[in-house]
Amino acid sequence: MMKIQGAVINEQGINFAIVVVKMGIVNSQYESEKAMKSFMCLFSGIPLILMAQDSRGTPKYRGRKDIVNFLSNIHPSRIPWKEYSYS
Repeated sequence: MMKIQGAVINEQGINFAIVVVKMGIVNSQYESEKAMKSFMCLFSGIPLILMAQDSRGTPKYRGRKDIVNFLSNIHPSRIPWKEYSYS
């Protein structure tokens, strides 16, 4: 059983999920796609965004551009994070 930090958000009529990953995953197209596939069992049917933070806590997102643009204007502390378990 693995645990991840994530959130499911409904904003402006769009449901989407965010999962916290390491920066190396967000920076790599291949690793991002692999991670998204592995998390689809938890968040099937809604867009999935990956988020990593640099050493200063600045978030970097990967996923659907309109959602990434929206999230770039939101401080990560405003996101309702919770822990999810999956296998």
